[in-house]
Amino acid sequence: MTVADEIRSKLLKAFTPATLEVIDESEQHRGHAGYQEGGQSHFRVRISAESVQGATRLARHRAVHAAIGPEIIGRIHALAIDMV
Repeated sequence: MTVADEIRSKLLKAFTPATLEVIDESEQHRGHAGYQEGGQSHFRVRISAESVQGATRLARHRAVHAAIGPEIIGRIHALAIDMV
């Protein structure tokens, strides 16, 4: 299972989102800090979930980080979150 699959699974379980995209953007960061050969280091999550609608941006980001969990967060270099 890829890191993207792990992230997707955790977010689906935590939020039952209306929309969810987990995009591995690692290749765009080749040569930059945190890049790992083979990818799986830089991710973008686009999510729409009713359970966090109305929450502050900070609260939504904290909820996503909590759902993904420290084990996965500790293995990646960057996570961009777009709440749509």
